[in-house]
Amino acid sequence: MNRLRIAIIGGTGDQGKGLALRWALAGHEIYIGSRDEERARAAAAEMEALLAKQPAGSVSPGSITGVGNAAAAASSSIVVVTVPFAAQIKTLKDIRDSLQSGALLVDVTVPLEPAVGGRPTRMLGVWAGSAAEQCAELAPPGVTVAAAFHNVAASLLAELDHPVDCDILVCANDKPARERVRPLVESIPGCRWLDGGVLANSRLVESWTAMLIGLNIRYKAHTGLRITGID
Repeated sequence: MNRLRIAIIGGTGDQGKGLALRWALAGHEIYIGSRDEERARAAAAEMEALLAKQPAGSVSPGSITGVGNAAAAASSSIVVVTVPFAAQIKTLKDIRDSLQSGALLVDVTVPLEPAVGGRPTRMLGVWAGSAAEQCAELAPPGVTVAAAFHNVAASLLAELDHPVDCDILVCANDKPARERVRPLVESIPGCRWLDGGVLANSRLVESWTAMLIGLNIRYKAHTGLRITGID
């Protein structure tokens, strides 16, 4: 396995922490970003302590470093955005000038109603079509946007002694970009990479998150998504 350097913008939130832990456990080098650098450092130290308690595996754990958002964005050619929808536009504007040319920007944002004080089981309309397409409109030239990891629960990611039972649909406007996300997916035990097609398909994938949240509430579960019939 090639060890990757991955930046996570919003890495102190539940989704960001879960991804950071899983990827570091797989041996990757992780930089988590926050608007508050001290908060990022504290979160990184907390996660490093959790990693140290994990049983020794076939791969030596990677590292987790906490920095400001701009420094995180500049640190890697793979940048994952896990901020709430209400913070997406400002965050992307803040890191825009720090992104490397040729970087892959992986957007995990879902436009859920809590961004305006509503219910987590409802989606907001986005003029661009989806949060990922909005991200693409804000990305600088030379930076490619992909959408992924919308339907995997943060709580499942945090349970490091269990595999994650979830398919990860990856959407982007060219196949090489979708393939660049594959190692991130396959670094998480139990996750399966699926080619989700063009970025506009993220409109569907993002909306499934609201459905899964509704199922979680009704069944008191932590649901994931599985597509049948694909070997």
